Amino acid sequence: MFLQTTSIAQTLGDTVAQSQVAVQLAEETSNRINMLEMAVKGGWIMIVLLILSLICFYIFFNRLAVYRKAAVKDPSFFDRIKDYMKNGETKSALILCRATNTPLSRIAEKGIGLADRDAKDIQMGMENAANIEIAKLEKGLSGVSTIASGAPMIGFLGTVTGMVRAFWEMANAGNNIDISLLSGGIYEALITTVGGLIVGIIALFAYNYLVTRVDWLVNEMESFIQDFTVNLGK
Repeated sequence: MFLQTTSIAQTLGDTVAQSQVAVQLAEETSNRINMLEMAVKGGWIMIVLLILSLICFYIFFNRLAVYRKAAVKDPSFFDRIKDYMKNGETKSALILCRATNTPLSRIAEKGIGLADRDAKDIQMGMENAANIEIAKLEKGLSGVSTIASGAPMIGFLGTVTGMVRAFWEMANAGNNIDISLLSGGIYEALITTVGGLIVGIIALFAYNYLVTRVDWLVNEMESFIQDFTVNLGK
C-alpha cells in the first residue's frame, strides 16, 4: 500500500512538472507572437525599415565579397612582372596583369604602359589608376552610411506620428477617456524608434567595418605603387 501511494505521488509530481514546462513554453511562444504583433503594429514605417535593413545587408555582403577578391595576392606576381620588364617582355607583363584581374594588377598594367616615361610620370599614372580602383571599392558605402544615420530618424518619425495619432484619438474620445487607449498608442509608436535604432546600429557597425577593409586595401595599393616605381626604374 505504501509503495502504491509513493508511485501515485511520483506520477502526480511528474504530471505537475510537465504541466509547468508546457505552460512555460506556451508563455514563450506567446511572447514571440506578441513581438511579431508589435512589429506589425508599427505600420508602414516598419516596412520601410525592413527594406532599408535588406538593402544594408545586400551592400554589406556584396562589398565583402569584392574586398575578399581584391585582397587575394599572388606572391609571385610582382617578381614575375619584374622579370618580364627586365627582359623587355612588356607584352607578357601586360597579359599577366589582365589575366590576374585584381586592383593591384590593373594598377600595375597602367604602370607598365608608362614604362618608357620617368619614375614621376609612372607613379602619377599608377596613382590615378589607384584612385579609380578606390572609387570602385567605395561603391555603396555612402548608402550604408545613409541608412546608419537615416534609419533612427525614420523610426523617430514613426514615433512622432504615432503619438500624434494617439493624442488625436484621445481628444476625439471627449469625456470617455480610456487610459488604455493612450498607453496602447504610445507603445505602438515607440516600436518604430526601437526598429530604427536596431537598423541604424547594425548599419553603423557594417559601415565602419567596410571602411576599415577599404583603408587596408588602399595602404596595400600605396605600398605596391612605391615598390613598383622603385623596381621599374632599375
